[in-house]
Amino acid sequence: MTWNCDSVTCGWRLIRLKSHYLKPCYCKTRNPLVLQIHLIAAARPNFMKVAPLYHALAATDWATPSIVHTGQHYDPNMSDAFFRDLGMPTPHFHLEVGSGSHAEQLGGVMIAYEKIALSAAPDWIVVVGDVNSTAACALVGTKLGIPVVHLEAGLRSGDRRMPEEINRLVTDAICDVYWTPSPDADAHLLREGVDPAKIDFVGNIMLDSYEMLREAIEADPTRASMGLNAAAYAVVTLHRPSNVDTEAALRPLVAQLVSIAASLQLVFAVHPRTRKRLQDFGLLAALESAPGITLTEPLGYLQFMNLVSGAAAVVTDSGGVQEETTYLGIPCLTLRENTERPVTVTQGTNRLVQPQELAARLADVVAGRWPKGTRPALWDGHAATRCVASLRRRAGHAG
Repeated sequence: MTWNCDSVTCGWRLIRLKSHYLKPCYCKTRNPLVLQIHLIAAARPNFMKVAPLYHALAATDWATPSIVHTGQHYDPNMSDAFFRDLGMPTPHFHLEVGSGSHAEQLGGVMIAYEKIALSAAPDWIVVVGDVNSTAACALVGTKLGIPVVHLEAGLRSGDRRMPEEINRLVTDAICDVYWTPSPDADAHLLREGVDPAKIDFVGNIMLDSYEMLREAIEADPTRASMGLNAAAYAVVTLHRPSNVDTEAALRPLVAQLVSIAASLQLVFAVHPRTRKRLQDFGLLAALESAPGITLTEPLGYLQFMNLVSGAAAVVTDSGGVQEETTYLGIPCLTLRENTERPVTVTQGTNRLVQPQELAARLADVVAGRWPKGTRPALWDGHAATRCVASLRRRAGHAG
C-alpha cells in the first residue's frame, strides 16, 4: 500500500512495511526528482563493476549513487586499494560485517543493511555478482519493497556445491531487473521463468573498468619493479575452497607450481584465505624458497592488471580473471570443474584444467598451442552506459 507525503512539494511515497511500521519521509532533505541509488560492494570483482556504474550515474542530473560497502572483504589490500585505484569516493555507508560463516555473513549484512535501507530510503538498489552480500542485500530490498537490480545476472555454473551458485539463484529469484553480461545468461533466466521484459543484455561491465584505467595500468611500475619480461611469466591466483581448504587438494597444487617455476617464472598473488591454509598445512616455505616463484600480498587493481596484461598466461580459480584474460587474449587456465562464464571457454582464451594437468597445459601455452579466442558481444567498455540507460527508462516507467 502506498500513498503520498502530506507535503505538496514532496511526492515521496511512503510504503507500509507492517501495520505499525513506515518507511520515513525525507521531503526536507532530498529532491524527489533525483533517484537515490545504492550500489552494493563487497569483494574485488564488485568494486570493479560498481566503479564504472558509479561514475556514469554520478554524471547524470537525475540520479545520486551511494556506495554501500558491506565489509565482506575487509583486508585493506583487497578493498581500500581498489576504491583508490578506481577513483571512487570513500563508501557512503560501511557495514563492517567482516569475516564469518556464510550464515553469519548473510545475517550480519541483512541486519546492518536493513537499518541503512530504512534510514536512507533508496529508490533503487543495485547488487553485483554472486557473493553473500549480493543475496543478503537483495533480500533486504525485496522485503522492504525497494526495486532491486542484479548486475551480472543469469550466470550459472550448474554446481550447487559452490556458495556463489546459491547466491546467484537466490538473487535472481527475487530481484526486479536483470542486467546480463552475455547471451547464455539471458537463456538461463528465460529457462527459469523470468519475464523477458525484466532482462537487459548490457554486456560485461568489468571491462569498463579496464578501459577506464588502461593508460594507468600500462604505466604502472609493478611488472618492471619485479624484473618481469612481457610474456615470460604466469600469474597465479587461488582461493576456492575446493583448491585450498584441504591439504589433499592444496599440497599437489603447490608441488605442481614449484615444478612449473623451474622453467616458467610465476607471480602468485596470495589471497588471505590461501595464505592461512598454506601456513596451516606447512606448505608456505616450499613456495617461498622456490627460485622461480614470487609471492605477493593481494594487489590493487592497477598493480594486478599490470601483471596480468603482460603475462604469458594466468592460472586461477577466480571468476572475473577469466573475463579479463578473454578480453585481452591471454591464455587462462582455470582450476575448476565448471565455470559460470562458459562464453570465456566457447569464444575466449579460457580453458578448464584439472590440477594434475596444469604443468602440461602450461607447456602448451609456452609452445604456442593455445586458442586465440575472440571477444564476446558487448564486451566493449560501454556496459555502464547501457546500464544507466536501462535504469533511466525503467525508473521513468515506474514513476
